[in-house]
Amino acid sequence: MLTKKQHELLVFINDRLTATGVSPSFDEMKEALDLRSKSGIHRLITALEERGFIRRLPHRARALEVLRMPEGARVDAVPAPAQRGFRPALVNADFKRGRAAAAPPSQRPSSNPSMAAAGVVDLPVLGRIAAGTPIEAIQHEVDRFPAPEAFIGKGDHYVLEVQGESMINAGIQDGDFVVIRRCADAENGAIVVALVDDEEATLKRLRRKGASIALEAANPAFETRIYGPDRVAVQGKLVGLMRRYN
Repeated sequence: MLTKKQHELLVFINDRLTATGVSPSFDEMKEALDLRSKSGIHRLITALEERGFIRRLPHRARALEVLRMPEGARVDAVPAPAQRGFRPALVNADFKRGRAAAAPPSQRPSSNPSMAAAGVVDLPVLGRIAAGTPIEAIQHEVDRFPAPEAFIGKGDHYVLEVQGESMINAGIQDGDFVVIRRCADAENGAIVVALVDDEEATLKRLRRKGASIALEAANPAFETRIYGPDRVAVQGKLVGLMRRYN
């Protein structure tokens, strides 16, 4: 038995997939159901997934498929992946925490087809990153951010919102959006997203000192932290920065 909001969301997703082959965005779902926050959509989709009405397609980050409607019949109106060039749509959240990698850009459908033609890439925003004391690791998508393809270059990228002032002398301010290229290693002196003890993520300059790794701030008010090599994993390298002026 579905709640009224669960039923409304399921019908909305199914109608959009049937009509366009593209799932509605998180904001569109929120507006359609007249909810105040995206967290409400998060809970509804999780409930629909647990009840077997929708599923996330394997090996495709954030892609949804409608399995059945409340009456129990399968929804044959939804185009199959092999039909009409259909690709499951991106929904702007990972509904379960984890370190699942996003699909490569060539396999990731754009939320706006005209963007790809214009040389614009729709990058996932994976939350906030600490430029200060490390915070809990960022693992889930909260939004999408269009960026010029020529600006970011080749590779798989994501965006993080900077929180803190430890990198201000490197030109990175609190509230900036940094573009990160996914990689597992970086040269000495590069600014990286570093995962510490598999739990905390921080944006710092990488320095290797013998058998140790230093995560160096760009602000004298913050100390450089030294770790053993088995405690730090590089999650990506800084390749760009975007700033909003109010």
